[in-house]
Amino acid sequence: MMAEEVPHEIVNELNQILSNLVLGDNEIRRSAERILNEKWLASQPEAVLLALVQLTRQSPEHHMRSFAAVLTRRLLFRALPPAADAPHTNMSIYDHLSESTRKKMEGALLMCLSEETDEGVRKKVVDTITDIALGSMERGRPWPALQTVALECTQSAIPGHRECAFRIFAAVPIILLDHETRFACEVLERGLKDAQSFEVRLAAARASTAYLVAADQSTQSHALSLMYPLLETLPPLSVTHLPSFLRALNPLASSRPALFRPHLSSLLTFLFPLVLPPPTSSLFDATPTAAHPHTFSFPPTPTSRNSTSLHFQDSGRAENTTYPPEDEETDAVRHSALELLISITEARPTMVKECPGWVSGVVRCCLEGMAEIRDGQAGTTWADTEDPHEEENDFGYSYVFEESLDRLACALGGEALLPIAFQYIPAMLASHDWMQRHAGLMAIASIAEGTHKVMEKELNKIISLVTPMFKDIHPRVRYAACQCIGQLCTDLEEIVQELHYREIFAVLIPTLRDPEPRVHSHAAAAMINFCAGVDRETLRPYLDDIVGDLLSMLNVTGRRYVQEQAITTLAMVADASAEIFRKYYGTIMPNLLNVLRGATHSDLRTLRCKVMECAGLIANAVGTDMFKADAAAFAQLLLEIQEGVTEPDDPTSHYLISTWAKVCTALGPSFEPYLPYVMPPLLRSAAVKADVAIVDEDASEKEGWELIDMDGQQVGIRTATLEEKCTAFDMLLTHCATLGPKFAPYLPRTLELALPGLKFFFHDGVREACAMLIPVLIVCGKESGTLTPTMLNEIFGRVVSAISCESDPSYLASLYKCFTDSARVVQTQSLTLEQVGVVVKATQNHLQVFAQKRRARNNRIQGMDWEEEKEDILLMEDMENFALDAMSKMLELFDKSHPLLIAIGSIKEMGVGERWEGDSNGSHD
Repeated sequence: MMAEEVPHEIVNELNQILSNLVLGDNEIRRSAERILNEKWLASQPEAVLLALVQLTRQSPEHHMRSFAAVLTRRLLFRALPPAADAPHTNMSIYDHLSESTRKKMEGALLMCLSEETDEGVRKKVVDTITDIALGSMERGRPWPALQTVALECTQSAIPGHRECAFRIFAAVPIILLDHETRFACEVLERGLKDAQSFEVRLAAARASTAYLVAADQSTQSHALSLMYPLLETLPPLSVTHLPSFLRALNPLASSRPALFRPHLSSLLTFLFPLVLPPPTSSLFDATPTAAHPHTFSFPPTPTSRNSTSLHFQDSGRAENTTYPPEDEETDAVRHSALELLISITEARPTMVKECPGWVSGVVRCCLEGMAEIRDGQAGTTWADTEDPHEEENDFGYSYVFEESLDRLACALGGEALLPIAFQYIPAMLASHDWMQRHAGLMAIASIAEGTHKVMEKELNKIISLVTPMFKDIHPRVRYAACQCIGQLCTDLEEIVQELHYREIFAVLIPTLRDPEPRVHSHAAAAMINFCAGVDRETLRPYLDDIVGDLLSMLNVTGRRYVQEQAITTLAMVADASAEIFRKYYGTIMPNLLNVLRGATHSDLRTLRCKVMECAGLIANAVGTDMFKADAAAFAQLLLEIQEGVTEPDDPTSHYLISTWAKVCTALGPSFEPYLPYVMPPLLRSAAVKADVAIVDEDASEKEGWELIDMDGQQVGIRTATLEEKCTAFDMLLTHCATLGPKFAPYLPRTLELALPGLKFFFHDGVREACAMLIPVLIVCGKESGTLTPTMLNEIFGRVVSAISCESDPSYLASLYKCFTDSARVVQTQSLTLEQVGVVVKATQNHLQVFAQKRRARNNRIQGMDWEEEKEDILLMEDMENFALDAMSKMLELFDKSHPLLIAIGSIKEMGVGERWEGDSNGSHD
């Protein structure tokens, strides 16, 4: 049939195009893409797709069949190239196909399921089928033939066909949801118990998960029995296959955790020995295999397996403790089992708190797992590494347990987790095994964020536990002590610094002289965290020692990372101490300038950037009168560095932009002569477009890119470009606020970039910076006399338009502040009646939305649900209240008795947070 529909010559030509597309020659591939788009898709899209499906079925080479299926999928929902005289449309090629063509394509692809013998091609065909099914159903067009064929495949004698059926159900669960619940569960259970194929059972597990996730509450209640066969697939699995099944359960654990409630005790019994078997035995002793399966069912009957508990060694493991040998399969089992436990905990913390042994068991797993450090894994020892910024997981996998403990603390909070953790942490810190001591310190650092409210009450005890560890005989324990103190200074900022600065300075300053470079470098890093929350007068008596030690580190040769860290810490110390730092200026600034003059090699790029940043911060700290003597020399060095930047990805550009802004702040209006050199690259960075690209469907991660799903396609956004743009607007704000009317020559171009930035949805920071920048630009224009009525009309029109379109309460608050601050500068008479009407109407709409949300929350929050969602809801209401306050200030500009002000007060009183805080009986707890 297909041969009759597509002329032979078209199929042959498209076959050649496909052959060229898979070639490694870029020129040939680009030429093939151009021919495909311009000659075929623009004029004969139906013939192209029918030919591709025919090639998927009939090409003699399996890789060509596979590529034809992939290309069909990519093209179908791509926007059709517009004709020369036609307006652009977002409709896809699929939307332009005739119904006849769609049916022929669908029929041919379903035939491929039964005809294809190559497993890889068959999976690509399934992916194409499921994409078509989803796209078709989104458009209200069912595909009944797919339901029939998929259900028939579940009964096929060929395992590959059965696997395809369940892969389809996993991607398109609505196919089964259209059937009676009992029937759907029977189909899925049959796949879960498939005796011939692991792949079929895995596909059925994913399909079961998708079905339960997509089902409504009524369907779930009737499908609860499906959880038993789903979980019973786990015990007989080999170490090789178990991780895939455990990962298949994660979406269900995250979105439907209540389904696991009857099985929590069973999961504890099964998963704990997988995560953390006794260290002196083989991990495989506790892992079921196909040859020796455990007798296990959900719920399990009490067996000897229940006695396989984890006994924490309070006295610590001996120095010669042996851990399970490194094995990728074993690690995969452990990590997958741990991830399932953490996912359930994060999704429903109240539920797992009610399960005896759950919280204590998972905490113990994390603590003991953190003590398993495999030194030398990366081919070098920890102390000798040339790149200390590498993650610790390069020397083992204890970071997995560390990250899990952090997540556990954030989910459970301090009241549930701290008492359990500190049953063991003191013993770990007293252990003879340095890995236990290291793990105890890293555990305190890991749980600080999630438990800070409770930890604050026990801070005296915690500090007394941590500070002696700075004298530990093992360098990695001393390193962990620095990490712990640094994290405490961040997560309990100002509290730690105010109450315990003497104890911390007493251990941190001597550690700047530690004989191990990685340790004294990390002590310098911890000093940054400490200085971020310390009062400058508190810092004053210690500055001589701190600066002297950092200068000594700066003179270390052969350890560049030590020099870089010393410079970064000096910058932070200068920023924290401000004018107090003036006494060190004469010693430090000449050294920094000399480093800049000599650090010309590309290998010294990072050092040069950090020196620029440090010098700029010191210039700000000491003030104009002291810095002006070196300003010309420093500026000349910056100009020379700027001229040498030729690579688009050179991070030097980012540091230059930031450093010029610091110099501007230090010099004030006298910075004006440098503007002709500074502004062109700064404006270019602000004008940079978002770097967006369609990413292959198999790309799960692309370094330097953020992946989002947009219109059914995976879109990559280059994060470095967005950060560059955001930094540029922040620095434009600094220059304009500092220079005032002297910035006027650059006002029109800056406005031209900032106004569209109000709707730059790719990056929140860009939008926020633009909202802050616009009132400052108006001040500049008014003071310089360059602000025209046309400019003002454009400004308020754009701001009002952004307010009307925005829904995020946090950014709404910024937009309203932008509008209010701008209107105050030029008086409300500069606003047109239309603009006032639009912004008031938009405000009324936003108030209605906020009121609806708060009514819905009040209806939803009660008992356990409130406990689960409390923090998220209170945070959301805080952001809404900021927006409501900003709306009030805006309305008061027009009328201090504006009727909407009463509405705002009423909406605030509707807040769940208001009700909860006013509930003296604590009924929501």
